Amino acid sequence: MRLIIKSTILVAVFAMLSLNATAQKFAYVDSEYILSQMPAYKSAQTQLNELSKEWQEEIDLKFNEIDKLYKQYQAEKVLLTKDMQTKRENEIIEKERAAKKMQNEKFGYDGTLFKKRSELIKPIQDKVYEAINKVAKSNGLDFIFDKSGDMLMLVSNPKYDRSDEVLEELGVVPTKGGNNNNLPGGGDSNDDVDLPPR
Repeated sequence: MRLIIKSTILVAVFAMLSLNATAQKFAYVDSEYILSQMPAYKSAQTQLNELSKEWQEEIDLKFNEIDKLYKQYQAEKVLLTKDMQTKRENEIIEKERAAKKMQNEKFGYDGTLFKKRSELIKPIQDKVYEAINKVAKSNGLDFIFDKSGDMLMLVSNPKYDRSDEVLEELGVVPTKGGNNNNLPGGGDSNDDVDLPPR
């Protein structure tokens, strides 16, 4: 008897939840698409890419110099005394340590590029978030999902896409070609800064 009552209560709870869920309004946006349409974001990405390229070239020069020193040392090693060998090895190790330190300072998790990215991109992301909130309120939406986020959307109906409304709220006119709904994951933004491997 208890089992029947428990299962009846469970069925009633699930029925109420499903009725409640159908009453809620939702939509989605594609934040990658929105950002790709914003001139301020494109400008910020260009600045970051230029800085990244400049710093990487500087670091590459340092590692190339270390490589030359090491090859030169290997060729002359037999002619050097033990003390001279140790001195040259220490010089190479010190230069490599300095190059790696610079690489970490520029491209590390809390490095200059990361800080610069936050400085340039965060205000833009904040504006987008505010615009999404306004669109949600003006359309009476309970949830707005991000198609380009971690949540995987296997199928998405374009009629629920509010990306262009968010751009309108931001005062941005989408460029010709419109939304990237036909591309898997809402399109691919190639503007992200690639951190150099080493």
